[in-house]
Amino acid sequence: MMSIIKTMKLGKHIFGVGLMTGISRIFGFVRDMLIARVLGAGRMSDIFLAAFKLPNLFRDLLGEGALSAIFIPMYTDSKKDEDFAKNVFSWLMVVLLGLTLVFEIFMPLVVWGLAPGFSAVPGKMEMTVVISRIMFFYVIFICSAAFFSAVLNAFSRFVLAAFMPVMLNIMLILALLVSMRFGASDTVLYIMAATVVLSGVIQCGVLWSRIRRHHFGLRLVVPHWTPGIKTMFKRFGVSIVGSGFYQITIILGTLVASWQSGAVSWLYYSDRIVQLPFAMIGLAVGTVLMSSISNALADKNMRSVYIQQNSSMRQSLMLILPCVAGLFVLAHPIIKYLFEYGAWTPESTHAVSIAIMIQVFVLPAMLISQIYSKTLYASQDVKTPVKTSMVSLGVASVIYLTLFVFIGYLAIPVGVVISGYVKNYLLGCACRRRGLVKTDARTLRAAAIFALLSAGLGVGLWFVPINSIWMLGAAIVGYGTIYLPLAYILNKKI
Repeated sequence: MMSIIKTMKLGKHIFGVGLMTGISRIFGFVRDMLIARVLGAGRMSDIFLAAFKLPNLFRDLLGEGALSAIFIPMYTDSKKDEDFAKNVFSWLMVVLLGLTLVFEIFMPLVVWGLAPGFSAVPGKMEMTVVISRIMFFYVIFICSAAFFSAVLNAFSRFVLAAFMPVMLNIMLILALLVSMRFGASDTVLYIMAATVVLSGVIQCGVLWSRIRRHHFGLRLVVPHWTPGIKTMFKRFGVSIVGSGFYQITIILGTLVASWQSGAVSWLYYSDRIVQLPFAMIGLAVGTVLMSSISNALADKNMRSVYIQQNSSMRQSLMLILPCVAGLFVLAHPIIKYLFEYGAWTPESTHAVSIAIMIQVFVLPAMLISQIYSKTLYASQDVKTPVKTSMVSLGVASVIYLTLFVFIGYLAIPVGVVISGYVKNYLLGCACRRRGLVKTDARTLRAAAIFALLSAGLGVGLWFVPINSIWMLGAAIVGYGTIYLPLAYILNKKI
């Protein structure tokens, strides 16, 4: 009975986080439609997206990546000690302030390393440096907000933290609407950079207020070097290398793509589309499992760990597999009717849609990898994800550099897919060796049935004529209306 209740709570939390993430991504698409309309897919969009990638990298690396994965299990194991949380937060601020100072000074070198191809266009590199310097202050606030989110998640409060990215998207939408008055000028880039920083301040303030309202007692103190902090920094150092390899993979893709005009923007938009279902399903599963599996492992309840893993796999695969088939079939009309306005061209639509049709096949591997990696982090094993990330980076790097000569920017999505499955395989092997995961027969049968059902309906969707955004919406709704009840019934009967 208790396992059923826990599974229901897990599903409720995953649904809540997924819903908030979905709302955020919907606003994100509106934002991207406006970016495409105002900036197009050329010089200005390349500058903004390259500059925006830098603070997002450090947000993932220091805020939502390695730090959260290390902090939550240790915080749970310490019985949620407030002094430990205060000390970690204070050390985080010291690191963030120092990091910001260094990057503000050496930003020209950083940007050159991130997008060397920009130097071929007069003034493009210089403007990217200026915008990157403004936007990097976002790192201080968004990493602090990510830490506050981790504290709330440890107390099984997920929804507000998941809703925070909506603020960034809403504010950028408003900034873009204002920017339309200035036309395609560099003033738009300054407005957007300032808006990004302001959104970080607001997100940080809202989460801080929620923590104080619940009397968690989190505040800045004089940092102290304690055994707990020493252990955390040691694990953090190892984990950040693993997260760093993932981020290096992204940077390497940007670096390679920067040599093909417009490719940075094409890959950004294709990644945004593919990341939507993963964010709503995969990241939601990972966020909730990080806390729930940490609690189960602290109680030495492996049965609860296995139940949560298999339930999460079945529910998430039931939702992610139709997204793979749907995005593969509808990639071109989705980009055409969402973005082909103003400065956006049919050539850009074709380029982005082809990238989507390749990259979408990595979704199942990314989803299962989330479950494996969060389980390893919850068990306080930080070395295995690092090793798998190193191998994954090596595979991706070879593919990027080898295939770019032959297929251009499409080498990046091909590398993402292949390296994603390599990483998933290695993580799965590590979990099984340690007895941290047991995939039951029901989950395997469900995965096969969902894949066959998605593929069959995807073939039917291929023959549906789509000549307007309304027909696109009707096709998506119809596809979901047929698939979901069938998948739900089959899942119950397995």
